[in-house]
Amino acid sequence: MSQATTQHKNILYAIIGFATVVLLVALIGFFALGRDPELIQGQVEVSEYRVSSKVPGRILEIRVKEGDYVKAGDTLAILDAPEVHAKMQQAQGAEAGAAALELMAKNGARKEQVQAAFQLLQQAKAGLEIAEKSYKRVQRLFDEGVMSEQKRDEAYASYMALQAQTKAAQSQYDMALNGARQEEKLAAQAQVNRAKGAVKEVNSYINETVQLAQMDGEVSNIYPKVGELVGTGSPIMTISMMQDLWGTFNVREDQLAGMQVNSEFTAFVPAFNKDIRMKVYHMKDQGSYAVWKATKANGQYDLKTFEVKARPIESMEGLRPGMSLIIKN
Repeated sequence: MSQATTQHKNILYAIIGFATVVLLVALIGFFALGRDPELIQGQVEVSEYRVSSKVPGRILEIRVKEGDYVKAGDTLAILDAPEVHAKMQQAQGAEAGAAALELMAKNGARKEQVQAAFQLLQQAKAGLEIAEKSYKRVQRLFDEGVMSEQKRDEAYASYMALQAQTKAAQSQYDMALNGARQEEKLAAQAQVNRAKGAVKEVNSYINETVQLAQMDGEVSNIYPKVGELVGTGSPIMTISMMQDLWGTFNVREDQLAGMQVNSEFTAFVPAFNKDIRMKVYHMKDQGSYAVWKATKANGQYDLKTFEVKARPIESMEGLRPGMSLIIKN
């Protein structure tokens, strides 16, 4: 065997030996170290509500600062809205006017008017009595042939006219006693109710100038400064309800691994280097706009991402919104 052939065999053996060593090292590393766990990262979130006013105004006073813990009913801010107070004066004036009209409708005519109507009735009755006597006298004379038919007719017409006048005077007197019609009383009452409603409406606006905490929580953000103008519905501050914390995770569907609503899992909190047990209460497909990952290079199918929300089963002291949560698969 030539020297060249021997040299080639030695090189081949060396290459085969090197490849074998590399393969053995790779196998040992794979089985000894294993794969790194796949991590799913989420974060702590909290329920919030924004404090805002129904009326525009100028910030007169802010009684809290960021980080303060407030209870329901605590005063947060005071606004100055002079236009609302002016509307209250208008509404109260309208209410007083409507109440006066209603009182007038209920009380009816004044005593002087009732007395005048009574005097006119008495005058009409006296005239009717005289006209009746005159007519009866003329009728007797007519029956005896002493009085002409013309005179008898004139006496009868005068009697009937005074009788109608007496009835009219009686109606005027009754109307003065009874006061306004029932429809007028109802209309006056409706005007009073309308005016009272306007006062209540303005009162609700006045109440909006003093902003109160609706629920317990922590003041997380304050937007305007004292002296600044805020519009209708403009946020003044944000209150975080620290008793309502949850974690949000974006999980690829191949990582769900049996995760479903009401299932429990353990998450790691790096801020405290502790684990926390959590319970899933909401899962939702993120939709086509979420990040997809092709499982094969040829793109046979894609994996969608789900939003998973879970609440801590037990409270953890110091847990705050924004802290990271890690799930190890």
